[in-house]
Amino acid sequence: MNSDNPARRDVLLGLAGAISALALAPASAQTPIELKPDFADVFHDAKTEGVFAAQIKDRLVMTDEGRARTGHLPASTFNIPHALIALETGVVADTDKEVIRWDGVVRDIEKWNRDHTLRTAMQYSVVPVFQQIANRIGAERMKQYVDAFEYGNRDIGGALGRFWLDGNLRISALEQIEFLKRFYNGDLPVSKRSLTLVKDIVPVEKTEDAVIHFKTGTVGKDGKAVFGWLVGYAERGEAVSFFSMNIDIHGAPHLAQRLAMTRALLKRAGAIG
Repeated sequence: MNSDNPARRDVLLGLAGAISALALAPASAQTPIELKPDFADVFHDAKTEGVFAAQIKDRLVMTDEGRARTGHLPASTFNIPHALIALETGVVADTDKEVIRWDGVVRDIEKWNRDHTLRTAMQYSVVPVFQQIANRIGAERMKQYVDAFEYGNRDIGGALGRFWLDGNLRISALEQIEFLKRFYNGDLPVSKRSLTLVKDIVPVEKTEDAVIHFKTGTVGKDGKAVFGWLVGYAERGEAVSFFSMNIDIHGAPHLAQRLAMTRALLKRAGAIG
């Protein structure tokens, strides 16, 4: 589907207006909050600071409400809405058959130096591929969808190919959870096909009794990683919990520890066994 069609644009804008008119309250206004500052020992043991928040059934668990409400650059966690927009606008036809060609620029991350599908670009957080996709989508359509998704502060200011990396877009841990709930429940103004395809390419980690669907994101400064995300949802039988974790990055070990930290926190919160 292509938003250059006036009728399509009107429908999309109408949906965005309808969503805004509902003035959806944040999760914390609808769900009892359980502050668990003791859970932060997971971060302290790793010699860093961070926040964990999770909606588990009818309760919202978090380690630090102030940090949970603070907006940050989404980095590659934005790849989830980005992939939805790519499929909806038709700039990428599918997740596995269409090949997005490597631009020939050799980069430090070896897995980026090759052709990719949308699936592998999601798996390896291939920034150059999503930059190509952003340029195909264009600023006008990108803004329409970011507004319709109510994604963070909805500000795509900055370079079109970098606004989620070092531009104006910001999203908090609680806003990540709200977006993920709408994504999982099919409450975004996109087709069922696009939702199904993107859900299928989000990375997964299986535990003894659950499946964790997650996306990482890393914010850099002066060529070094300084901030990291891990967001997603955990399916345990019929129960689904939505979570968001971010930490300050002080070295490569912190990047590698994000999933283990999140698993430990989900277990302590009762989302997984």
